[in-house]
Amino acid sequence: MSMNDVVSADRVHIGFFGCRNAGKSSLVNAVTAQQLSVVSDTAGTTTDPVKKAMELLPVGPVVIVDTPGFDDTGALGAQRVARTREVLWTIDVAVLVIDASAGAHRTDHELLQLFDERRLPYLIAWNKSDMDAPAVELPDVSVERQIWVSAKTGQGIRELKDAIGTLSKGAEKQQPLIADKLCPGDLVVLVVPIDSAAPKGRLILPQQQTIRDILDADARALVVKETELAHTLAELRTPPALVITDSQVFGTVMKIVPEEVRLTSFSILMARKKGFLEMAVAGATQLDRLEDGDRVLICEGCTHHRQCGDIGTEKLPKWLGAYTGKELELTFASGKDFSDHVSDYALVIHCGGCMLTEREVRARMEQAVSQGIPVTNYGTAIAQMNGILRRSLEIFPELI
Repeated sequence: MSMNDVVSADRVHIGFFGCRNAGKSSLVNAVTAQQLSVVSDTAGTTTDPVKKAMELLPVGPVVIVDTPGFDDTGALGAQRVARTREVLWTIDVAVLVIDASAGAHRTDHELLQLFDERRLPYLIAWNKSDMDAPAVELPDVSVERQIWVSAKTGQGIRELKDAIGTLSKGAEKQQPLIADKLCPGDLVVLVVPIDSAAPKGRLILPQQQTIRDILDADARALVVKETELAHTLAELRTPPALVITDSQVFGTVMKIVPEEVRLTSFSILMARKKGFLEMAVAGATQLDRLEDGDRVLICEGCTHHRQCGDIGTEKLPKWLGAYTGKELELTFASGKDFSDHVSDYALVIHCGGCMLTEREVRARMEQAVSQGIPVTNYGTAIAQMNGILRRSLEIFPELI
């Protein structure tokens, strides 16, 4: 996979934050050597977060995010600040841009507090340092985190990029999907349903990524539909090392795959990659404790056209009703529509989060758990409802 092929969710997300007219957009343009953001002397020119996937040396594949001024005012300004707060959940490395000629503002200290609360690695870029300004610094922040730059003259831009690169090394997505559990030469059978909900002419992202991960392990991938699985397994001289299935056909596949063959799902692998599989496994047990009238939030990280047979809005509700035997109150959310306040729910069932950054999907899970609400994901919940959660985790013995 080339640098340009790295999906946005797996790129390091670098966000530029600060007050209006601190020069965030000018600095973004200087760092990227592109006219990424509109620049003006008028305060508040950037009205929405601007995102750009690109390759930034010495970091590699990244997403650069330019945000509106965090000190914006008025009704629209409050909405822009709210959007910036949302962006903070997606960021891996933050750059706080401060106008060196004006000094730190109360808003800058508020942002630093938010960075600390979210355990977010950050740098302070003192912009406009070419102007006649005192050599200010924040005494409670290590000097290594503070860089004096000028978007106008290019002063300190190289040093800033190098510092971003250093911080980004710890933020790179290292967790594989399955490669670390395979040996060279292993055969992995992937079960991929092709129905009306399947994208035309392509596989969904978790399926593509899993195939690549298998190849990275020098193992072999064999892709079949669930209707061809039994025939395929019968033709193999030796059983496969692993079968990975789309969660929505777990019930069919579990009856075909012999007990001695390890079995899991793409969704379970994605929960592991995103760092919340342990939470998802714990949350799946809540399915056995649901009562009549309990509210359940079914949430997806992306937005897509709902089709007949949609897993989130049609199949999961049907399976939940059949498994629990309870009259549940279901709420559906997609994209960025994830409430900060989920305390009214008895359970949150989230998708695998393939289109969200690890930090963003973990933040969603932790928001719920911090309010005492169990969280799980599609694949883990479906495995639980089919009575094979333990079997689907055998490849991860540390979770059993």
